[in-house]
Order: sequence, then structure tokens, then C-alpha cells
Amino acid sequence: MSAQQKRINREGLLYRPCVGIALFNAEGKVFVGERIDTPGAWQMPQGGVDEGETPEITAIRELGEEVGTDKAEIIMVSERKVRYELPDAMIQRLWNGKYRGQEQTWVAARFTGQDSDINLNSFDPPEFTDWQWVDLENTLDLIVPFKRNLYLDVIDMFKHIDHS
Repeated sequence: MSAQQKRINREGLLYRPCVGIALFNAEGKVFVGERIDTPGAWQMPQGGVDEGETPEITAIRELGEEVGTDKAEIIMVSERKVRYELPDAMIQRLWNGKYRGQEQTWVAARFTGQDSDINLNSFDPPEFTDWQWVDLENTLDLIVPFKRNLYLDVIDMFKHIDHS
């Protein structure tokens, strides 16, 4: 068995605390970006929680870093956390092999700016190469397979949000 095929022992590995953001525009579509490190893989913004941050503060900070704007107002914060497991091949590459995946609090936010306020290159290094607005349900067609169940949960959490 090659080193690449070696199974990772997940026992003792933690879940990285993280916030995911469903950023809704005026038409009720959500922002997704194409990952710079995984062409063809799209996702909603997300990022690690810094010490002392609330989910709301993390969400606005991450929007600034990944989307290039903080023009958003929080609609709701999910009451429950959701997790995803990284594939074995990614565990050693990300976060120094410390985490088996992420435990996310999801935040729904309303975009209060204009599309021209979005600047994927505002932070170095950028997270995304491209972006688009899509129906929340259509994120399932764009997301990497190992996050699909998590996105099913996110859709369930936020499908009731009124966008009028």
C-alpha cells in the first residue's frame, strides 16, 4: 500500500470550528465561488472562527476576506452545528493534519451591496477565481461530493427564508 493510499487514523483528530455563510441577494439567490485550489468546485463562503469571535463576527470577516465586501446584514444563525469529514488525502494537506473535518455554524445573510462591490482579489491569497448567484438548491450540483450532505442540511435550514 502506497503512502498516498494509507488510511488516516481519524481518532483523536478534531473538527475545526468554522462558519459557513449563505449570502442571499435581493432575488433570493446565494453567492457561490469557484475554489482557486479546486477548479470546477464551487462553494458558499466559509472560514475558521478566530478566538473570541461570535458566528456573526466571523461571517462578516470571512465575507470581507473571501468575497471582498462586508455589505451584508445577518438574517439568522443556525441553532445547530453541522459537520463534514475531509477525504483522507486532504487531511495531511490542510491545517497541518490537525483536523478530520469542520464543524460549522451556518449564517444566513442578506447582501446589501451591488454586484460591483464583490472583489475576489481583495485578500491575498484569494479563495475564489469566479463567482455567481444560484438558487440555494442548485448548490448541490456545484459542491464537492464530500460536502453534499452538509449542503442538504444548509438548504433545509434556510429554505424558509423570505426574500421579499
